[in-house]
Amino acid sequence: MAAVPLLGQAPAAEAPAAPALTPEALANMLDNPDVRKALVDALRAQGGGTKPAAAAAPAQPAEPGLQERMADGVQRFLTGVAADMGQGVDDMRALASGGTLRLDSGAAGNALLPLALAALATIIAFIVLRMIAMRIYTRIDHWVAEQGCESGVPPKPDATAVPGSPAKRGAPASMRVLYRRAGAIIGAVAIDAAVVLLAAMAGGAAALWSTPGRGTLDALAAVFLQAFVAVEIVKVLIRTVFAVRHPHLRLLPMSDELAKYWNAWLLRIAAAAGYGTLLVGPVMAASLSPALGRLATMIIMLAVYVYAVRVIWQNRQAVRERLDRRAAGAATFMGSRLRFLSRVWHVLGILYFTILLVVSQVDPTNALPFMARATAQTLLVIGVGSLLILLLNAALAKPIRLSDDLRRRLPLLEARVNAYVPATLKVVGWIIRIVILLLILDAWRAFDLSRWLASDAGGAAIKVVLNIVIVLLIAMLAWTVIASIIEHRLSQSEERGMPSARERTLLALFRNAALIVIVTMTVMVLLSQIGIDVGPLIAGAGVVGLAIGFGAQKLVQDIITGVFIQLENGMNENDVVQVAGVFGTVEKMTIRSVGIRTLDGGYHLVPFSSVDVVANHMRDFSYHLGEYTIAHRESVDDAIDHLRAAFAELMTDSVLGPEILEDMTVAGVTAVNDKGVTIRILIKTTPGMQWAVQRGYNRLLKKHFDAAGIELPYPHTVVYFGQDKRGFAPAANVALQTERPDEGENARAAGHTRRRLKPETDTGDSAEVLGNELEAREEAREEAEPDAPRT
Repeated sequence: MAAVPLLGQAPAAEAPAAPALTPEALANMLDNPDVRKALVDALRAQGGGTKPAAAAAPAQPAEPGLQERMADGVQRFLTGVAADMGQGVDDMRALASGGTLRLDSGAAGNALLPLALAALATIIAFIVLRMIAMRIYTRIDHWVAEQGCESGVPPKPDATAVPGSPAKRGAPASMRVLYRRAGAIIGAVAIDAAVVLLAAMAGGAAALWSTPGRGTLDALAAVFLQAFVAVEIVKVLIRTVFAVRHPHLRLLPMSDELAKYWNAWLLRIAAAAGYGTLLVGPVMAASLSPALGRLATMIIMLAVYVYAVRVIWQNRQAVRERLDRRAAGAATFMGSRLRFLSRVWHVLGILYFTILLVVSQVDPTNALPFMARATAQTLLVIGVGSLLILLLNAALAKPIRLSDDLRRRLPLLEARVNAYVPATLKVVGWIIRIVILLLILDAWRAFDLSRWLASDAGGAAIKVVLNIVIVLLIAMLAWTVIASIIEHRLSQSEERGMPSARERTLLALFRNAALIVIVTMTVMVLLSQIGIDVGPLIAGAGVVGLAIGFGAQKLVQDIITGVFIQLENGMNENDVVQVAGVFGTVEKMTIRSVGIRTLDGGYHLVPFSSVDVVANHMRDFSYHLGEYTIAHRESVDDAIDHLRAAFAELMTDSVLGPEILEDMTVAGVTAVNDKGVTIRILIKTTPGMQWAVQRGYNRLLKKHFDAAGIELPYPHTVVYFGQDKRGFAPAANVALQTERPDEGENARAAGHTRRRLKPETDTGDSAEVLGNELEAREEAREEAEPDAPRT
């Protein structure tokens, strides 16, 4: 019974034997880390007296990190292996020489009898109960198959078929069938687990009956029962996944041959590793020596590890091909993960059994429970995390639809909101993946998540993440609101119509400025949240801004002048202006410069610092200022009459007539010189139409003057032949004009072609005098009235 404290089983039952401990038993107790720690704590508690616990707290060493724990564990493992090998050699020599180690033949028989009875009773009960349970499993399997056939589901899936084949693809199962199948699987698992527990209870009853104390469970029998329950529960989970004899209760879809292969392999691995670490090693340590027990455990686990690695390596390519075929027919979410798993599954499997080997040597008693708990937590975390990501993708995959009225008033809001969806998916997906990784590391004790969350560093990290998320949400909300308001002002409405060019320019500038401010403030706040001191950055930015201000005075002048020009509504896009000696149409305006397209097609970029005068020809109204020169011989009154006649005919034009705001003003004669007599007129038009009116009026005026025979003067030359001292002029060779009909006082001027005056009847001729003004007028009409027919 001296081996009981070493195994750590039923310590309360062996408490009275403590005074009879031998030095060897005491050494074995101290070899156990848990027992040694409990003894040290008890000695400290006895020696402390009335010393308060708070005084001893500062003396506690800091919690070692992962690297320190791994280095310490490896060192202790290698030291223990060396000691166990030396001790094992000595124990084997003692056994070979006929000596005894822990128990003699009589004591061994009495100690191993409860173990044998417990094992025999447990195995017999397990076999009988499994035979009964198999009949129940068969009935459940047939019931699931019948339910699937009634709903159109194939009775037995063929996992060897290529996914997506229409010939072997069954109809999708209804939710009722899925619920029934899930309930059947859960029921089968419960029955299988109940069989294991009932068999263990039968073995425990037999062990209690064979124990001399009648009421106290033997330590070795307890070791067997614990090993049996742990190993068989793991085998229950394996049988649930593959369900060799009951394919309709199989958790993963695969062929029967494939299920038999992997089921048998995993059952052998679980039995060898579980019973080797939980039963063979402790029994040998109790009956022979602790060193031989630990050596036996290590040899068994090495054999299991070599066998597992060999099988995984042999099947790496076959499993990869099956996973790739299944990924080809799966959805995008599952397909990408199956393709990734097909390339790394063998690495994960080898790593898993490596961890099992190491843990079984560091802590043989708790190795299998630790691996089972870590494996279950890992699978649960991966499953729940994948489900969350799948639900998130499904919820946000559909585009967000706004109401028709909201889309009409804010045309870009729906596109902007939908643009946030991919970024949101990526951020939330990465947060879920990080949480999954932390939980997996916590399951394998590579990272203590609960301790980290309770620590100052963990709290600070979570606070930073939450602050960053809140700042980003506020920035996105602010930008969305500001951009939506600007878009609402830029859109057409029944109440206010289309916005003016000035309003569009100012709102575009304000939108750009708001974006720059929001981005700058967001970046500064985020930098401050992650621990970067933004004070030096702000001070440095101020110094750099001051230096730039001194070095770029022209740029500052450009911006200030541009702001005031916009505020004073000096010019807007599509205005015809004259700026810095450049005459043309404003195509683009920024806060620093204006882009002007001239009549020859040239694009001029004029900085506002060069603008001293802005001549806008598109403000409120315009004038056609016409100055027409006639010959000295013509009558001014007759010319004015024909000027008015040409204007009257222009007013009948269907295109140009509506663009004239007032009657023509005849300012009168503005000049009488050697060229002729100049008459000035003014025609008031709508903004931008003065050039079209000018071209149309000039065409009509020329027709009227030609019909009336009014001469438009051209350069004349006066020839003087001179005279001698006696007053006689020299002879000149003068040719007389040929005879022509007498035209009276209405003779035509030299170089003029007389035409008869015809009134304009075809209003379509006005298009000949129109340029881009007509196009601009039609575009403005379409913007103001989208549904109006185009003329």
